Amino acid sequence: MILKKLFSFFFLTLVCLVNAQETKQKDTITDKNLKFNYKQLIIPAGLIGYGIIALDNHELLGINTQIRTEVYEHIDEKVSIDDFSQYAPAATVYILNNVGVDGKNDLKDRSIILGTSYLMVAATVTGLKHITKVERPDASSFNSFPSGHTATAFAGAEFMWQEYKDVSVWYGISGYLVASGTGMYRMFNNRHWLTDVAAGAGIGILSTKVAYWLFPYTNKLFSKKNKNVESVGILPFYNGKQTGIGMALKIN
Repeated sequence: MILKKLFSFFFLTLVCLVNAQETKQKDTITDKNLKFNYKQLIIPAGLIGYGIIALDNHELLGINTQIRTEVYEHIDEKVSIDDFSQYAPAATVYILNNVGVDGKNDLKDRSIILGTSYLMVAATVTGLKHITKVERPDASSFNSFPSGHTATAFAGAEFMWQEYKDVSVWYGISGYLVASGTGMYRMFNNRHWLTDVAAGAGIGILSTKVAYWLFPYTNKLFSKKNKNVESVGILPFYNGKQTGIGMALKIN
């Protein structure tokens, strides 16, 4: 029963995200970036708020424990696909552009946007982990809240949505499906609570939205004459203990 509720939670979240985003297509402006609209804060703020409120709410913490118990009883083997799937939506944007499916922004612009988003994700997640010191479900450490993997995945999913929603909504939907799967696997692998995943999703979505809103300003930092990005390389890495993503820009 708990597993069904868990899948229902993520499915309904995905549907709400897609519906909310579809109503905001008209908010784009001529320079291809999002116009600020407070309504776009509702979903990520709700997800983050749920996670924060649950830190001191016995009923919500009880749901965390019930889900963890249910998952622990039904999942016999851990699958580390979430270490790599967290980067899949963002990497897909570059792959699609390389095979000729153009998104909203060119190479330099989308790289600045994604880099800004990832910086905000890293700063927010790291800061909250140090402040909250929530113990992980597997009792391995006290840095469970929020889920960094989930935040990275949803930042990439929102990035993919914004770049390709005008080409086909299915690109954005697929990105959010992968991000949702990443969050589920973090719980299935006994690494995070539901509240960690919910907050991580909200942080990821919000970081990318803010990155688009800030782009007219961040772009000025990279707008020097005679400097154009010729190529970009993105490569996830895994050294046995840590995972990450590297980005290299070639500038002439």
